[in-house]
Amino acid sequence: MGMSVTISAADGQDAEKILKLQYLCYQSEAELYGDYSIEPLTQTLDSIKAELATGDVLVARLGDEVVASVRGTVDPDGTARINKLIVHPRMQRHGLGGRLLEAIEQRLGAGGGTKCFQLFTGHRSEQNLQLYRKHGYTAVGTRRVNERLTLVTLSKDTEADTYVASA
Repeated sequence: MGMSVTISAADGQDAEKILKLQYLCYQSEAELYGDYSIEPLTQTLDSIKAELATGDVLVARLGDEVVASVRGTVDPDGTARINKLIVHPRMQRHGLGGRLLEAIEQRLGAGGGTKCFQLFTGHRSEQNLQLYRKHGYTAVGTRRVNERLTLVTLSKDTEADTYVASA
C-alpha cells in the first residue's frame, strides 16, 4: 500500500527542505521567463527561517519528504496574502496544489478577520492561472516587472462561514 500525503504546519526543521524544493520548482518559471535571478531562486535559508517565524507556512509530506509548500500572512486590513505555492514536479497535476491552497485559506481565515485572499503569478504561468481560477480567484491587477515578466494579482473574497475554526 502506498503512502498518503499529509499537510501540516512547517517547523524550523523544514526550512532547508523548503528551500531545496523551492529551488527545484522555480526552475521552470525561470526558464519560462528567461530570468534565473527571480527572488524564489535567490532567497536565502535565513529568509525562509524568518518566514517560518513570522507567517503561516504549510508543508505536504510524503513520508518524511516535503513534496509541497505554501506560505501566507494576514495584513492588518484583513487581506490574506498567499505566496510561494510549490509542488514537486513529480507530484504536480494530482490535486495537491489545490489541497494546499484550500488548507492555507482555512488556516489564514480561521481567525475571522480575513476579508479576502490575494496571490500573484506570472502572466505566462498558465497552469498556475488555471489552478487559481478553478479555486475562485479572479484577476484584479497587473504589474510589469520587466520586459519579460508581468505579475498578475488574483483575489477572492472569503466565505466567512467556511473559515470558522472547529472546536
